[in-house]
Amino acid sequence: MLELVTLVVDDYDKAIEFFVIVLGFALVEDVPSLTTDGRVKRWVVVRPPAAQTGLLLARADGDTQRSIVGKQLAGRVGFFLRVPDFEAAYHHMRDAGVVFVTEPRDEPYGRVVVFEDIAGNRWDLLGLAAVPRP
Repeated sequence: MLELVTLVVDDYDKAIEFFVIVLGFALVEDVPSLTTDGRVKRWVVVRPPAAQTGLLLARADGDTQRSIVGKQLAGRVGFFLRVPDFEAAYHHMRDAGVVFVTEPRDEPYGRVVVFEDIAGNRWDLLGLAAVPRP
């Protein structure tokens, strides 16, 4: 089972606010920790509702890590968030100021729109496929 995926962010608290308040993820862990060389950091895990895999929000440490914030996937969509009510989630996120880089569209696998997280990484917001009209 894939338990965590690391997402490098600039600021723990702003990332927590985005994922918990805007996207509705659960804050699973937020505890003090240490880097391998003894410096203070936090262990912050958020998880979408009903998901088993969570995101480890890791604050960028050093110039190399800061340079990839928002670019971890070289501009490609790399995260996929499936929601039970696409329209409600889309409108909530839009009203909260989330940046959408496409308009919602229907694909064979479902309704989809591309958005950026707080760092600029691209995600697909996915819902059920539209019901064909007679």
